[in-house]
Order: sequence, then structure tokens, then C-alpha cells
Amino acid sequence: MRVSAKGRYGLAAMTHIASQYETGVPITIISIAEKLGISKIYLEQVFSLLKRANLVISIKGAQGGYQLAKAPVKINALEVLSAIELSLFEKTEAATSNHCPEIDKALQNSIFTLLDNSVQNLLSNITLVDLVIEMEKNKSEEALMYFI
Repeated sequence: MRVSAKGRYGLAAMTHIASQYETGVPITIISIAEKLGISKIYLEQVFSLLKRANLVISIKGAQGGYQLAKAPVKINALEVLSAIELSLFEKTEAATSNHCPEIDKALQNSIFTLLDNSVQNLLSNITLVDLVIEMEKNKSEEALMYFI
């Protein structure tokens, strides 16, 4: 499984918004782009997909931006990646080009379905709150290392 740059940026942007959730202030794409060091235009594409999946809402106007559509504890990594990575869990092609369907079925049942289910289960158990906690922990560790 390979997560594209778009998927990684989506997770990073959602983690950033989740870290600001308690303020209730909409976060602009420009501020997210500056924080993450990525293109504003690229982020607009990501947020279009996140909005379509009802994971964020857009606020219009001078004080506008994006907010999470629900609490960070109710949004998981699977939802974010599924909104952005449209082919994340698509079925794999037949390994034997239909010459030996019993092998293909064995591979599908013994490996690929189990793998997909395991990855989906893992991602569905990681919320944005978990990512924010990990981010804060890493931030604290960096600060400690800087002063040693």
C-alpha cells in the first residue's frame, strides 16, 4: 500500500486543524500551506475532497477558512485517507490472468482481503486526537533535545 503525497498532506492538514479545534476559529488554506510548507493550490484540491466527504466545512468571508465537520475524536485516519485516496482499497488484478482462478482466489482470500481488512482496522482506530497527541509529544521531545 502506498499513500500518495496528497493523502499524506491531507492527514497533516487535518491534524493541524484538529490541533486548533478548541479555539473554534476557522483555519485558512494559506496558513495551513505555510505551516506545512506546501502549495496552496495543491491543498485546495485536497480540501475539495475532504469537503465532499463531509470531513470539513468551509466558512466564507474575511474571517473564513475551514473547520472540522465533527469533533477530532470522531474522525479517523481511514476516513481521511478514503476521502483523498480514491483507489486505496481497490481490488488487485488477477495474478494468473484467469489461467488458474483457484490460485487467484486463494491469494485473494488468504492474503489480500486479510491485508486490506487489517489496514482498514488499524486506520479506523487512529483518530485525529491520537495524531494531535503524538504531534504534541514529538514537539515536546524536540524542545528537550534542542536544549540538551
